[in-house]
Order: sequence, then C-alpha cells, then structure tokens
Amino acid sequence: MEWWAQRSLAARLIAIATVSSLVALAGCTATPVPSQMHLVKTVGLGGPDHWDYLTVDPDSHRVFIAHGTEVTVVAGQAGDVVGRVDGLGATHGIALVRRLARGDVANDARATAFDLTGLGRLAEVPTDAGADAAVYDSASDRVFVANGKAGTLTAIDPAKNIVAGTIALLGKPEFAVVDGAGKLFVNIEDKREIARIDTVTLTIDARWPIPDCEDPHGLSIDVDSRRLFASCVNALMLVVDADTGSVVAHLPIGRGSDATAFDPVRKRIYSSNGDGTLSIYGIADADYYVDQGTVATAPGARTMAVDSATGRVFLVTADIDPAAPSGPRPHFLPGTVKLLLMDPP
Repeated sequence: MEWWAQRSLAARLIAIATVSSLVALAGCTATPVPSQMHLVKTVGLGGPDHWDYLTVDPDSHRVFIAHGTEVTVVAGQAGDVVGRVDGLGATHGIALVRRLARGDVANDARATAFDLTGLGRLAEVPTDAGADAAVYDSASDRVFVANGKAGTLTAIDPAKNIVAGTIALLGKPEFAVVDGAGKLFVNIEDKREIARIDTVTLTIDARWPIPDCEDPHGLSIDVDSRRLFASCVNALMLVVDADTGSVVAHLPIGRGSDATAFDPVRKRIYSSNGDGTLSIYGIADADYYVDQGTVATAPGARTMAVDSATGRVFLVTADIDPAAPSGPRPHFLPGTVKLLLMDPP
C-alpha cells in the first residue's frame, strides 16, 4: 500500500513486530487473513422503500433504523422488529440520549424526540433545511444535527427541547462524530475537508483539508488513539489525526461507501460500501493498519452500525430490481428493505 511504502525501514520493522505480536497473541500466523464475517440473519423491514442511517443502543442492543418516514426498531440479538416511530418526515440520523431515555431523529427540517422504550414521540425542535446526521455529545449535553441543504449545524438542548445555537459550516455537512471531550468532527462533503467544532462554545476551531477524499461520507473515531476514519466515494478511507488534522494513512476500500464504524473492543475499522462489500482493517498502532479482508454483503448496503459488545455488524439494503435500467445507483424492488446481521468469527 502507498502508506506502507512511504515508511522508513525502521518504522516498517516496528510495525511488523507489532502486528506479529498481536497475531501471536491470537494464536494465528502473521499473514493478514480475511475476517470471516458471516451473515447470520436477514430481517425484512418492508416499506417504506427508503432508508439511511442506523444506530445501536449498547444497553438494550436495539437497532434504530432511519426507514423512510419512520424509525424501525429491531432487537439486535434476536433479530425481530419490535416497534416503530412513525408519522415522521424523511428520516436520517438518529442520536441516542440514554440518560434521558430518548432518541432524536433528524427528519426534514427538524429533530423529533422519542422515548427509547415505549417509542412514543416526545417533542419536536426545528433545525435547518436538510436535517441529516445527528449525534449526542455528553461533554456539552447537546444533540447536534447536521443540515446538508442549509450548510449548518444545529445544537439542541435535549432537556429543554430548545435550540442552543446554530453554526454556519460554509459547506455541505455529511456525517459527524464526537470524542466525548468537547469536540465534534464533521465531514464537509463539497469542500473535501473535516471541520472540528467546540461543542461548548459552538465555534469552529479547526478546518482540515482532505483533498484525496472525493465526497467524504462516512466518519467514525477511535477515541483512545485520537484517530478519525473518513470514507470517500473514490474507494479510499483516510485515517486522520483528531488533534492535528494530518492524514496518517490511505486505506483502499470498496466503492460507494456511506459509513465507517470503529469497534473499540476488537480494534477493527469497517467501511460499508454500496458495491456490496464490507472493508475491514485491524489496528497495529495509531498509524499502522492491517487489511483483514473484504466480505461480500449485498449491493446498496452503504450504511451500517456496530454493536461493540457482540461484534455484530448491521447493514441496510433492499433487493435489486433485475428489470430496471443500469445507472450510478441501483433500482430496488418495492417492499424489500432488509436488515443484514453479520457476526465476526
């Protein structure tokens, strides 16, 4: 890989020794091998025929799926549909505020709060046009909604159900993550950059260019190593230092990624790709990553979430319409939206 070739001989030897040690502890050979992720269940979700992000509650193991005009809720261990939050606009990001036992789903130009247990709607807070990604930040106790059409970030006080502030991003935001220490990171899709926001003062304190990343979409974070994982539609995942903004690795992935996820227990990074693949990397250290294989999923499975307690990966897609004309995006058969449950070996 390009990033490997750029390292000095000493650095390579250190990385090899690190990887060998990790593999030896696992009782395996030093050669990277496919992860052997396997499909354990497919859960039919039916209509509506659109979907976007999904989020796992680590306490209940429930999966909350932005599914057209509803949030569909699946028991992540049993794989059964257990409820729905309906009557919404076009749903996108879902943030969980577990201390208040509520979720907030971005839909149209608002965030709708709902009860995590009974799934009843609680409140609505206006955002800006194109409410998309949503994330809860414990450091500021705020929910943040990225508004793609307006190019803004709305901060919400979930206890009072009011807007705490709006941040102009000077570009189109895609996905956002937080580090739990007062920083939020968001992909600016049309600028090929990552913006860092102070979640308390609601100010942008850094803008980092990532010129090699075409249309940055997915974003996740390893809080311990301070590394961001940004996926790009041009079949790359960039590893970015969350303190300096420097790009420390270029990792090949499948095409059409819309999400990345980091499993802190197994030290794995995933990219879900629209071409029907799941790209997987292991961590040797903060700047060295080991290709652990590419697993077939299903075409269109671009968004995902990981339950780090079990290692299970959840992806959403639908059945391809074989009679539809070919194009940049597949055409799906109505009523076939489904959740894929994949487990590690």
